[in-house]
Amino acid sequence: MVRAAACFLARCGPVTDQDRWEEDPGYSPFTLATAIAALLVAAELAERFDDPTAARYLRETADVWNACIEDWTYVEDTPLARRFEVDGYYVRIGPPDTAECASPLSGFVPIKNRPPGASAEPAQQIVSPDALALVRFGLRRADDPRIVNTLRVIDGMLRVETPRGPCFRRYNGDGYGEHDDGSPFDGTGTGRLWPLLTAERAHYELAAGRTDEAIRLLHAVEAFANEDGLIPEQIWDGPDLPEHGLCNARPTGSAMPLVWAHAETLKLARSIHEGTVFDLPPQTVKRYRDVATECIRRVWRLNQKLHCVPAGVVLRVECLEPAVVHWSTDAWQTVRDQATSDGACGIHYADLPTQALAPGSRIVFTFRWLSREHWEGADYAVDVVEPCAPDTPPGVRCTDGSFA
Repeated sequence: MVRAAACFLARCGPVTDQDRWEEDPGYSPFTLATAIAALLVAAELAERFDDPTAARYLRETADVWNACIEDWTYVEDTPLARRFEVDGYYVRIGPPDTAECASPLSGFVPIKNRPPGASAEPAQQIVSPDALALVRFGLRRADDPRIVNTLRVIDGMLRVETPRGPCFRRYNGDGYGEHDDGSPFDGTGTGRLWPLLTAERAHYELAAGRTDEAIRLLHAVEAFANEDGLIPEQIWDGPDLPEHGLCNARPTGSAMPLVWAHAETLKLARSIHEGTVFDLPPQTVKRYRDVATECIRRVWRLNQKLHCVPAGVVLRVECLEPAVVHWSTDAWQTVRDQATSDGACGIHYADLPTQALAPGSRIVFTFRWLSREHWEGADYAVDVVEPCAPDTPPGVRCTDGSFA
């Protein structure tokens, strides 16, 4: 069962068809964090069952995705960054069609539950607490400057101080909730506050060593419940509207109980009791925080075509059937053929020895499909660009569009 799940992630990721709110496709920090952690856990299990090929491939895939999180989801020097006086921040989701190698500075994200004509916003303008999953699942430290920057934007855009404690919106521009006049959600509305997100923020505060704040937020979640102790999906953040049964910081007409919120609250109570985030995956912490595993690859796929790679990395070309990669670095003056290897999970790959190529080089390649004895009929190109300097501060964009 675990192998089937991990192989699905490896074949179909890192882009998700739906984010965790079941609304948009793309590069979601939350989904990336959970998927990378899952691949590492599955790799550990593969080793126990004497499958070193699968273990190695799953770890290498996780490493590549982890190394590219900022490429796909972190923006700098935007109007929001300047407004909140930060270098940059993680966006809610990077659109799949604009997130190849560069940043999500361009492109639009569909906003569900909005009227026609107001249903798309620039990706760089939409933020969400979802980025805190990078800490929750052990990929980034709580004091990482990029996380701290993002928190400042989240608190400025999405946090509301209610009489019962702070609560958060899913993302700016959300349209899922009652209208401002209190009339019910009818396919459009105004996004309201989610107690679930207060509990998730408390887990971040605990990871940052602020136990007292985590306890305060736990009590806020409990205070958002109704008289029977049921935690709602959303609470009302406007003035009291008794004719609609709406009171400030009390449940709206949304789902109640939201079992997801109850589960997160129970996990938070246990984490506070133990003094640490109890479900933090040790595999990610060891590999990316304790050791800072270096990633020496970038991956090109037919469903995720890289346009550029930093100098010094190996270009891994992946496909879903056996092939020979026919490639050149001098505009087909000379060519090389490299057969793919079976990387497990039904994925075949060829690691092209491109690490010695200088910036400005161009890698061109095509495929000869072995099972069909058929040529691809199209050429693909990947440019080699300047990598980050060794002393580049964390979170600073490099000339290749990636981050140190």
